Amino acid sequence: MKATFIEREGNTSKFKMEFTAEEFEAAIVKVYQNTKDRYTVDGFRRGKAPRKLIEGKYGAGVFYEDAIGSLFQEEYPQALSTLEVNPVDQPKLDLNEVAAGKDLEITVTVTVMPEIEVKDYKGVKVKKLDATISDEDVEKDLADLQKRNGRLVESEGPAKNGDTLILDYAGFVDGRQFSGGTASNQQLELGSNQFIPGFEDQLVGVMPGEAREVKVTFPEEYHAEDLAGKDAVFNCTVHEIKTLELAELNDEFAKDVSEFDTLEELKKDIREKLEKTAAEKADYEEKNSVLIEIYQANDVDIPDVMVDDEISQMIAELTQQLKYEGLELQTYLDYIQKDIDGLKEDMRPEAYQKVKTRLLISAIAKQEGIDATDEEMDEELTRMAQMYHKDKDEFTKSMGVEGALMLRGDVINQKALNFVFENAIYE
Repeated sequence: MKATFIEREGNTSKFKMEFTAEEFEAAIVKVYQNTKDRYTVDGFRRGKAPRKLIEGKYGAGVFYEDAIGSLFQEEYPQALSTLEVNPVDQPKLDLNEVAAGKDLEITVTVTVMPEIEVKDYKGVKVKKLDATISDEDVEKDLADLQKRNGRLVESEGPAKNGDTLILDYAGFVDGRQFSGGTASNQQLELGSNQFIPGFEDQLVGVMPGEAREVKVTFPEEYHAEDLAGKDAVFNCTVHEIKTLELAELNDEFAKDVSEFDTLEELKKDIREKLEKTAAEKADYEEKNSVLIEIYQANDVDIPDVMVDDEISQMIAELTQQLKYEGLELQTYLDYIQKDIDGLKEDMRPEAYQKVKTRLLISAIAKQEGIDATDEEMDEELTRMAQMYHKDKDEFTKSMGVEGALMLRGDVINQKALNFVFENAIYE
């Protein structure tokens, strides 16, 4: 087989694969040997008829399609490698006049990875974020811990924000009770904003056993379209009011809620955890700002098929996540009131962003000559094998050639990301 590059126009490449008459004939013979038992010819048992009789009965080109397909599948990867063509979609094939005894020519047209020359990716200037933790931050976290470990005790009222009500309610729109607007012995913390705006505010000051009418307006963007923007009246009856009783913040509290013996030790641990979280958040946001700057500084002509493939992957991941939660994709679509095409369009901007970012990082790696060493690959394989609780050799074998190539790409891209971050200027 001889592969010859013809042209590249935008993200489309065209090249020719040429096979000699002898190569084509060998492929036809191979197909005949593998498929002759499919054909019946009078006077011969199935699979025993000579090739010429089968061709005479079913047509001279009966084996051509399979022979061409076999040649193409065997030699296409080599042609891509020889010509350094990186396809992102299935190829379109055009053939010359096909006949036994003639050379076979296949003209291949295929969408390929865009060519990118990334600019302005070194020395990106971003704002360095403050990750300082104040005494007030520590006290707030401590207060949250105190609240989580409080206990609800019955109160005689009146109810105030922070209190928990046990109540019944029934909702009406235009004088008619609506579905989903009724509950018994519902628990509601005032000030938690669990219910629609205005509902909880009107229950402040209520007493145990009191009935109260609450008037609200559903938000215009409310998920139930038949209620969106409508005025409603809820008839509420409060059975109980419970107040959160908080433990005193002292050494005994620290012993009860943690492994520490003193309140000061607990505060120190809270500060350290907050500092770690703040530092990680600042680091993430700074690095994300670097990527945003590079993303906005570079235009990329991305083939639609790459975005479509990313959307398909996102839908597959969403389907798996929903399945884990015991839901079907169609149930989710019904809830958000969209069909699958509407969901795909909603996902398109995010899919485009993901593809463009990956392409930019991969192009930076190529421009900087970044590669993955054997030692780095070995370290990554060891880490992943441990993560999946498998023997490293067994895990490596299970990945196969394609999986190993993907892993190498991941390692290279991570190194390219680190290169970009290390060369950024944090002001």
